[in-house]
Amino acid sequence: MTPDTDNETDAQEILTVRDNRTMSESECDPIGSSSPERSSRPAGRVSIKRRLMHWGIIILIALGVAFTVRTWVFETFYIPSGSMEPTLMIGDRILVDKLSFQLGGHIATGDIVVFRRPPHETIIPHSIKYLVKRVIGLPGETISSHGGQVYINGKLLHEPFLPKGTITTGITTQKIPPGHYFMMGDNREDSEDSRFFGPISGSLIVGKVVARIWPLGAFKIF
Repeated sequence: MTPDTDNETDAQEILTVRDNRTMSESECDPIGSSSPERSSRPAGRVSIKRRLMHWGIIILIALGVAFTVRTWVFETFYIPSGSMEPTLMIGDRILVDKLSFQLGGHIATGDIVVFRRPPHETIIPHSIKYLVKRVIGLPGETISSHGGQVYINGKLLHEPFLPKGTITTGITTQKIPPGHYFMMGDNREDSEDSRFFGPISGSLIVGKVVARIWPLGAFKIF
């Protein structure tokens, strides 16, 4: 009987070992392992979709930032005429600070600003929606021209930004209304400005010119 018992015991041990091997093999095959059936899952497609979503989000954020900056902070403008020569030439591109003025920033005599076309202006082509000029008179000041020069409140205005020998004419003596500014181009002989359409409302001002950014060789900060 002993031999039979030993055989049964050996058989049980062999079965136990086989069961353990089977369990070990199943435990070594965790969920997500590369079995022949599971390898057919399109992992590449998931990765591509994630990358596209990632870049899509980045592009949307970049566009949002660009729109915000252009709307509220800075904007570039193209110079279409020679009214500001020689300070700004035809074809120049300028950078305009919009935020500081919208937040109540100070506009001073001599600042170069961009403003929307005055609604009653009729001489400048309608295709031109924005003008760039220099601030010459401030709200409440009395402005006039005599002997080819500008006077503010009866005192000669120092204009170091103009070429030597520049002559200014055509300013009828007038008091600038509250909230309005008297604008003129540096090219005094060829500039459609406040001498023709009068002082402009501060609500038309888009912002102050802070730099000429093109052409690169003529970069300048104002």
